[in-house]
Amino acid sequence: MFPRLKTPDSSIDLYREGYTFVSRRCDRLGTDGFRTRLLLRPVTCMRGAEAARLFYGGERFTRRGALPKSVVRLLQDEGSVQSLDGAAHRHRKAMFLRTLQGEDPMDLEGIFEREWRAASLRWQQKERVVLHEETEEVLTRTACAWAGVPMSERDVVLRTRELSAMVSNAGSFGPANWWARAQRERSELWARGLVRRVRAGELRPPDESFLAVLASHREPGGRELDLTVAGVELLNVLRPIVAVSRFVAFAALALLRQPRWQDAFAAGEEDDLRGFVDEVRRLYPFFPVIGGRARGAFSWPGCHDFDEGEWVMLDLYGTNHDARLWEHPEAFKPERFRGWPGDPYTLVPQGAGGYAEDHRCPGEPITIRLMEQAVRLLTRGMRYRVGVQDFSISMHFMPSLPKDGFVIQDVRPSDPRSDTQAPGTPRECPRHEADDGDRSFNG
Repeated sequence: MFPRLKTPDSSIDLYREGYTFVSRRCDRLGTDGFRTRLLLRPVTCMRGAEAARLFYGGERFTRRGALPKSVVRLLQDEGSVQSLDGAAHRHRKAMFLRTLQGEDPMDLEGIFEREWRAASLRWQQKERVVLHEETEEVLTRTACAWAGVPMSERDVVLRTRELSAMVSNAGSFGPANWWARAQRERSELWARGLVRRVRAGELRPPDESFLAVLASHREPGGRELDLTVAGVELLNVLRPIVAVSRFVAFAALALLRQPRWQDAFAAGEEDDLRGFVDEVRRLYPFFPVIGGRARGAFSWPGCHDFDEGEWVMLDLYGTNHDARLWEHPEAFKPERFRGWPGDPYTLVPQGAGGYAEDHRCPGEPITIRLMEQAVRLLTRGMRYRVGVQDFSISMHFMPSLPKDGFVIQDVRPSDPRSDTQAPGTPRECPRHEADDGDRSFNG
């Protein structure tokens, strides 16, 4: 059996340590799991590739009742595909896979590039640009255009604020979380209205767009997808795309700290572009854990006997930093992915296992495509200066970011004829990391 911590309740320790809470205790105990209490409820925490394989394979765990309502209401909400199990989950998941991983007639990367370049013209008029915040708007425009959702400029402002609030406050409690949930409710009302208009023939999105597919989707037995659930699922595509802005900020930071990759991509070399993106996703903190409840009693031989209904948390961040899986796990080394076989239980920033049968995020390939395009645009699509700012990354604020959101200045178009500098190369890159009491991350 996994050892039980002596601490009566670990909630305060989790808040203080955040991403490193599980892995620190596993290292200290010499085990891949332990038992404790969080919010006064018993929980089993585990990490590593074998734990990921156990957690995601074999439909042993349900996501229902596995996370606090404050988190669920912001990130998934009731009735979403993540809350389903078995045949119902696979049927709904197929709809997502059809649009998120099938042929893309909507040209996601092309839309993203168009919106980025339009935004960069606006950035040229600004004294300072907070890349994370600006990218959120770019991705809101991109997500809605790709999904077939019509947007006015007022809609862009509202949806960016609402979708951002859902992500940035997912780990919060109290007033901040309540405010974000109010933003989500407003977004759901808007999303339901879109689906209702499509079904009534008042709105005609492109045939293969996500909005069109969602509005016509039928559940097992042929019944129309409930309107409230349809609104939830629309947001569950738009919101994760907007959340990619955090990975873009981390990618920009990695380019700053690793000039050789900046130079390589600026010169058009892309052999290691996918590896660079995967290393950003592996190294930098995104969502820390995923929760589940055992659907029945079963045994993990030599490790733990699970009871029906047992609450379990899988450490995503700790698995991505497991020294048994990744040599020098705290080092930024995109070349580690050269020839990598693609083990779905070792690189798990967005879940593990297969897309169709397990609860792995179906939008992960979209995340990768958007990040690759963002790196191209950062290195070849514009020039900018990075000034003195706070690049520290909190390990207890979840989901985390470089503290100042990665500020750039003097944005200019990429025109090698007007300057001898390589396109996209940041100018003046002083690096300053203020000590705010959190563990600073050095990528």
